[in-house]
Amino acid sequence: METQNKTDYKRIADAIEFLKSNFKSQPALDEVATHVNLSPFHFQRMFTDWAGVSPKQFISYLTLEHAKSILANKQASLFDTALETGLSGSGRLHDLFVKIEGMTPGEYRNGGEQLIINHSFAPSPFGRLLVASTSKGVCYMAFADEDDQLAITLLKNRFPNASYITSTDGHQQNAMLLFKHDWSNLRSIKLHLKGTPFQLKVWEMLLTVPAGGLITYGRLAAQLHSPTASRAVGTAVGDNPIAFIIPCHRVIRSTGEIGKYHWGSTRKNAMIGWEASRISISNLSDEII
Repeated sequence: METQNKTDYKRIADAIEFLKSNFKSQPALDEVATHVNLSPFHFQRMFTDWAGVSPKQFISYLTLEHAKSILANKQASLFDTALETGLSGSGRLHDLFVKIEGMTPGEYRNGGEQLIINHSFAPSPFGRLLVASTSKGVCYMAFADEDDQLAITLLKNRFPNASYITSTDGHQQNAMLLFKHDWSNLRSIKLHLKGTPFQLKVWEMLLTVPAGGLITYGRLAAQLHSPTASRAVGTAVGDNPIAFIIPCHRVIRSTGEIGKYHWGSTRKNAMIGWEASRISISNLSDEII
């Protein structure tokens, strides 16, 4: 099952990259399906199952114009946006459930000495993840892609003196519920992070950017009351140790371009489009109710 999920995501990622490169010509369903070696019927069904919308609808979430319109409407740059976009019902934002605790100065300096870290691999809509946690919460989440051993090595480089156990615990399982359609059993997600005070501040600020929204590096710096620190903010965003949950994928360039991403720009596009389509569907459901 995990291998099939991985194959399906690669096909979806290929389709998104194709749509991103060719959106100006508005490629037909047959053309995109042929590109990923699927029949139009099979591709339409797979894509809709994954994104919740058709390929034609999804492409609107990947264009430069869409990014610019979000920024122009200030949909993602204000603190109160998070309070206006779904505190109740199906529109609840997962960001409201995330609690960050920084590691102690001793834990920070000694590379995780005396920490016991559980780690396991889990599938997600965007590829395979390595998820690691201490007794206090998730401390690391990264896309593993092709090489499991490399992913574990990168984790251990972050906490070189910790003890490691291959195990799935409650913190990891709860975090992975974010990728499910039903959040009724979702408890507060706890993160136990190694970072400087400035990094922690940036990561906490990222949690105020709602799902389906975007923010620029400059606006993020301004929200932190450090308007001249865009480069430092960008570095902290790039050092984010928790993929997806701390949403560094929602930070884009001031031009409205999606920009680079630690785990690939195609994956970043997929996340932005997936979240935007989920919010759109949620809002439609609320209107129907």
